[in-house]
Amino acid sequence: MDNFIVSARKYRPSTFNSVVGQFSLTTTLKNAIKSNHLAHAYLFCGPRGVGKTTCARIFAKTINCQKLTSDFEACNECESCVSFNDQRSYNIHELDAASNNGVDDIRSLTDQVRIPPQIGKYSVYIIDEVHMLSQGAFNAFLKTLEEPPAHAIFILATTEKHKIIPTILSRCQIYDFNRITVADTVKHLQMVAEKEGVTVDMNGLNVVAQKSDGGMRDALSIFDQLVSFCGNNITYQGVIENLNVLDYEYYFRLVEHFLKGDVQKSLLIFNEILNKGFDAHHFITGLSSHLRDVLVSKDPETIALLEVGADIGERYKIQAQLCSPEFIFQALKISNDCDLDYRLSKNKRLLVELALIRLCQLTDEKKKSLLIENKPASIQKVVVKSVETAEIVTAIKVETTQSDSTIKPPFVVKPIDTVRDSKPTFQRPGSISISGQKTISVQDTTHEKTIAEEKTILTNAFSAEELEKAWRQFAETIPEQGRMTSFILSTVPVQTSISIFEVKVSNMLQEKELNRLKPDILDFLQNKLNNSTIRMTVKVMEETTVQRANTPEDRYKILADKNPALDVLKNGLQLEID
Repeated sequence: MDNFIVSARKYRPSTFNSVVGQFSLTTTLKNAIKSNHLAHAYLFCGPRGVGKTTCARIFAKTINCQKLTSDFEACNECESCVSFNDQRSYNIHELDAASNNGVDDIRSLTDQVRIPPQIGKYSVYIIDEVHMLSQGAFNAFLKTLEEPPAHAIFILATTEKHKIIPTILSRCQIYDFNRITVADTVKHLQMVAEKEGVTVDMNGLNVVAQKSDGGMRDALSIFDQLVSFCGNNITYQGVIENLNVLDYEYYFRLVEHFLKGDVQKSLLIFNEILNKGFDAHHFITGLSSHLRDVLVSKDPETIALLEVGADIGERYKIQAQLCSPEFIFQALKISNDCDLDYRLSKNKRLLVELALIRLCQLTDEKKKSLLIENKPASIQKVVVKSVETAEIVTAIKVETTQSDSTIKPPFVVKPIDTVRDSKPTFQRPGSISISGQKTISVQDTTHEKTIAEEKTILTNAFSAEELEKAWRQFAETIPEQGRMTSFILSTVPVQTSISIFEVKVSNMLQEKELNRLKPDILDFLQNKLNNSTIRMTVKVMEETTVQRANTPEDRYKILADKNPALDVLKNGLQLEID
């Protein structure tokens, strides 16, 4: 039985042209060889599995090749190339800095650098995971790295460039490797499948490419895993079952139910997903990604950002036409908020279900807004700019009909003619009434007809008990994990005037948190108390100085202040304080 070689090793690139997804970097290295402009130190950095060590080996083999091709690739025929391919080359030395990260290891390396190569022109030292070197090892390596012998070239590889000290970075040419795109990964996997005689589904390969997260080594490892699971016929269904990936179909069905406002079926789909063993957090992050893909599918200019197969891409385009941009934006915000709150929530399933319910209600909110916009009204809105001066700005909509050949001139708005109160109330000079309902009517004198449009401003009076009750009801809507918020809302608001109340807090942090919640608090209280003129002020209490008794005289003075009879007793008995 032949020894099995994993695909990541079997199909490892041996030339610059066979490297996947790093065209600009390989071209730069080939041009450096062509022009004989070789630096003494290189730093290859980037994510895992993108070809850093592979490119370092190809570069080391190519610069020592004795018969370069016309494309400046290694010939794989000379003594240097053959010894490298047989892993017996004495010109190329590899050091794993993860396990050889001490000062003694670097000193041994610097001693070895002095020895010239036996075959070829250069001795190449590849140090993998160089960020694992200790501080002392870095310092011991500085001088050799800056002024190595003419025959020595260092290639450092790392996944975490930020951990390398600046003095090392300044001595190297830095090459940043990119994540391999989904398209390049799928293309390479197709080539591997053809050579291995494996039939694959394109949609399944797209899932593998996305799962690998830009790493070709991970993609090839997943491919071998799928061959073991599915045999020589890899299907889309087999991929999602083996990799425990949620099928696209679930998300397409969910968005359809969101558009219909079908809460029941949305919750049933979520329950089905949980019963199959998927994590709720994994589901909500997948839903956010799906909504993002729907968004980029809506515009031909952003369709290139969609990294899925052709068949699924067409489904995204169809669904994107059914969704308005406003719906997608609001849905993305809801799913992202759920993702952020998931870790803190105690009832995680309920959190996700509430997010699904809110997503189903987006279409209802849109219908309500359309009804308000299409309401045949001459006066669209009334804005009260100042309660004290009762300054009212009225936006007038100019009405036109199809039979009119010309647009009618705008209305001339007279000052308010009548203000009718449902019940008489006390009114200060220069102010408006603060209770009852107010009806504002505007006359049109240009067309000699009256346009009656009523806008109600709720100004019902409320008591301190009603205010405190509504305040407690709002406090119950705050999640339990918001301890700071719950502490603030445990205070009792104090009504300072008919429509203004004050909340006292003990520090600036609480004041900032309360001001952040202020719009939500006012909106809740105004609806609960039927008063749209409610205002809230926040006051930070000054810390009172506590009198401390450090000596017996101080303790006696505090007691005497509380009970003057102690002075009479002390003086009468001629007592002294010890």
